[in-house]
Amino acid sequence: MGELKKTPLYDKHVQLGAKIVPFAGYLMPVQYRGIVKEHLNVRSKAGIFDVSHMGEFIVSGKSAENFINYVTTNDVRKLEVGQAQYSAMCYSDGGIVDDLLVYKFPDRFMMVVNASNIQKDFEWLKGHLCEGVDLRNVSDEVALIAVQGPYSRGILQNLTEFNLNEIPYYHSKEVLFAGKEVILSRTGYTGELGFEIYHSPEYSEYLWDEIMSVGEKYGLMPVGLGARDTLRLEMKYALYGNDIDETTNPIEAGLGWIVKLDKGDFIGKDSIERVKKEGIRRKLIAFVLEDRGIPRHGYDILSKKGEKIGYVTSGSISPVLNKPIGLGYVLKEYSGIGAEIYIDYRGRKLKAKVVKPPFVTSRVDG
Repeated sequence: MGELKKTPLYDKHVQLGAKIVPFAGYLMPVQYRGIVKEHLNVRSKAGIFDVSHMGEFIVSGKSAENFINYVTTNDVRKLEVGQAQYSAMCYSDGGIVDDLLVYKFPDRFMMVVNASNIQKDFEWLKGHLCEGVDLRNVSDEVALIAVQGPYSRGILQNLTEFNLNEIPYYHSKEVLFAGKEVILSRTGYTGELGFEIYHSPEYSEYLWDEIMSVGEKYGLMPVGLGARDTLRLEMKYALYGNDIDETTNPIEAGLGWIVKLDKGDFIGKDSIERVKKEGIRRKLIAFVLEDRGIPRHGYDILSKKGEKIGYVTSGSISPVLNKPIGLGYVLKEYSGIGAEIYIDYRGRKLKAKVVKPPFVTSRVDG
């Protein structure tokens, strides 16, 4: 697999006493003061995340828009300058290459992909390049800090003269922040009001310290990958490698809203169209466990009669609900809200109920 990489903030995490683990080829902080504590702090105050492991590609040239529209499922032509879009790339059979963000700037597009898929995604895109497109992998030239939580805007406003109220959800702005040129965006992976700061790696420690300094009075807390995972799970945000991968298609994963079949040709269109026409056989559902236990990735999901009807893709204890929650694929006939299902927990059948996601209310608008 090769030597594990370090983000520009690695030394900072060590100084803060973080538990460091290998993740997607990087040494990353999984927690600092405890997953539950960090999770609840994001929900009530604010948390700061190092997400510099994410991948960034710059796409430019006269055919850039047409190229991105062909390799992604959403309609990039609908983007205005300063907007961001959640999308996916699919194989010709409809399986998901990756889920990603697309940003539109005056002279270029930026694609933000999952850390574990950087090389795979870049090779996939290179394999479909056409004339008039310049594609660059700038992942090592871009660092990324996220600040999420109800106090995030108030904290960051201390460090820029630009009015952060002027950045709507799924938009970005190139601004001067703490004296440095950065891209400030508002997407997020927690379901809370939040911002991302794309910047040069040489500024990472300085920006982290500046944000932590002004955030102290707001109760800002560093947050690791552990709470990042439980936060996204409470919102039913898909995690590549768990809830979606090359064996799943966007329709069964509940991502039909990012597939625009009327936009013209794109990779995977015929397969996805066929799935939509014929109907899905399975569906990604959210469930709450009514018995004690923690549903884990790969556990079988059973019917009342004990027949296997699917499997768990993600599961944990929800720090907000204080209940075991999870996501999983089940046969369509068992996917209705309120349906009774069972988790095979080391040979024991644990009762669960299908619920309408998200598990907690989204507050992305603050």
